[in-house]
Amino acid sequence: MLYNAEISETRNCEGKMIRKNEEYVVQIIDNGFQGEGIAKIDGQVIFVPGGIKDEVVKIKILKVTCKMCYAKLLHVLEKSVYRMEEDCKTYDKCGGCDLRHMDYDYTMQVKKSSVENTLKKVLQKDIKVDEILKMEEPFYYRNKLQYPVGVSENGEMVMGVFAKRSHRIIPVVMCKIQNQLAQKIAKDILEFAKQKGILGYDEKNQTGILRHIVIRVGRKTNEVMVTLVVNNMKIPKEKEMIDFLTNQYKQIKTIIKNLNDKNTNVILGQNNEVIFGNGYIMDELLGKKFKISNLSFYQVNPIQTEKLYAKAIEYVNLTGNETIFDLYCGIGTIGICSSDKAGKLIGIETIPEAIQDAKENANLNGVENSEFLVGDVEKTLPEFIKKTNLKADVVFVDPPRKGCERTALETLLEIQPGKIVYVSCNPATFARDLKVLEEKYELKKLAICDMFPWTGHVECVAVLQLKQDR
Repeated sequence: MLYNAEISETRNCEGKMIRKNEEYVVQIIDNGFQGEGIAKIDGQVIFVPGGIKDEVVKIKILKVTCKMCYAKLLHVLEKSVYRMEEDCKTYDKCGGCDLRHMDYDYTMQVKKSSVENTLKKVLQKDIKVDEILKMEEPFYYRNKLQYPVGVSENGEMVMGVFAKRSHRIIPVVMCKIQNQLAQKIAKDILEFAKQKGILGYDEKNQTGILRHIVIRVGRKTNEVMVTLVVNNMKIPKEKEMIDFLTNQYKQIKTIIKNLNDKNTNVILGQNNEVIFGNGYIMDELLGKKFKISNLSFYQVNPIQTEKLYAKAIEYVNLTGNETIFDLYCGIGTIGICSSDKAGKLIGIETIPEAIQDAKENANLNGVENSEFLVGDVEKTLPEFIKKTNLKADVVFVDPPRKGCERTALETLLEIQPGKIVYVSCNPATFARDLKVLEEKYELKKLAICDMFPWTGHVECVAVLQLKQDR
């Protein structure tokens, strides 16, 4: 029997007939926030990763709750015209990409709809995306590779990516979104480690040495940083490894050991030792130079980052006299990129190392009209304003996935800059924060930028203008 959205109303928990491990044939009626297929059985919402709108598919129920169910796609019985042949051998196992089974242009429509639906749900009105900034060549775009290293069930040293919802490592042959040079270096590190007896990390017993290989590549400079995340700072044949890598790859400018001996999901520890080079690499965005350390936040897709930042700067139409606040500024990228058209730049970031990088980046680019402050935005921003009585004309806000703290939003409502540019990697928290700012601000422009092709993630950039009647 084919189930679809027209069959009866949602049953309550007691009356629900859907059971775990049962199989059904359903029609996918939509795609959700992360690109997953959505079906309904007797009014009950079923999430089906891998399904595409209008397809008829056979599924197996994996989890049942009062409000929704989660299913595994077994077979596609009627294919969408947007279904593509998967071009990755580990796609069905890896948690890196969600949307490789879709036509690329269709993924952009899915993301656009996701953002618009999220905003409508929270704001209770229609909000349309004005522009879609897609990627022309959506392959090998990640400038930061992070591969776990461990031990397989048969005792072999393995490197790759974690399987979905697990810590089992899936060896990667060739990832379609990782930088190709970074992948080649990582494979050579693994082979060297195998040959020289440098043991991979055994998570169960917390033994072994090499936990992660992290590689960053400057897109414009092609400079490479290698970070070896280790369980013990004593690496056998360390000098030999350094010589091997630096002779093999002249692009490697620095190698860093990072100690992480905690039983944690966090990749990097706080203890670094530079064992080759000066501990950083350089890259460029919109003609500006940036120094990047291994703890720096730097967007992983610099091609799309330039589009995103250029759009954000375009939206505010700077004249050269404005005072700009750059909140959650990281190493100062968006603020410094806009500094030529600003009168004064103030950046705030909670990570001290990032602020140090931001100051050095400002010096590198001759940006003398800037000041960078360490601290939580929600505390440092009101303290700075109270101390200086400085008024912002434009505020760039680029928070983490959790969005802005309420205190930070209330401070913005209090100081009332003429324009706020909100850059978000999470449409849900963006919508939540926009609802607060709507008290005094009107959404004028909204674009989505595909920073992470083939995944369910999407970046938004919006300009909010102070309402004229205030």
